[in-house]
Amino acid sequence: MSLRFVLDPDLTPALREQIVDLWVDVTNAGGAVGFVAPVTTADVRPVAEASFAAVTDGPDRMLVGYEADRPVAVLFLADNRFGLKAHWGILKRVMVHPATQGRGHGQALMREAARRAPELGWRALHVTVRGGLGLERFYDRLGYREVGRLPGALRVAADDDRDEILMWRDLDTPD
Repeated sequence: MSLRFVLDPDLTPALREQIVDLWVDVTNAGGAVGFVAPVTTADVRPVAEASFAAVTDGPDRMLVGYEADRPVAVLFLADNRFGLKAHWGILKRVMVHPATQGRGHGQALMREAARRAPELGWRALHVTVRGGLGLERFYDRLGYREVGRLPGALRVAADDDRDEILMWRDLDTPD
């Protein structure tokens, strides 16, 4: 089943709850979306609400992929908040519900973000990736390239520091 994408859907209380639940499910399945499992809705809600506020109050945007009426894929398109970087954007919290993994939803979400980015005045996209999970291969297949690495920048446990990998895609280059 293909996804129906909505840029900046109405962030109703019900949609906010669905996205928080999605975020919890993704994290607890091992997803690298700002937390380390296990998490609860109480852990995720403050970060989610700050992300929602950056969308509702601007300047950030949110892209949601729906299967029927259920959000199963989400990412935030973050503005750089700096004029010299206004020509490119940041993708944050790229999430696909674990129960729908393997259906191409992640690729579809990223392609839709790339398709929409020029509408925002962006000519390139940047995403950071948690090292040690092989996520850079996913982004590489979509036309992103590694442009930097911060060794040990992410502490996921007392004895487990991971690299933060900086990925970049020029939108003039097809994926």
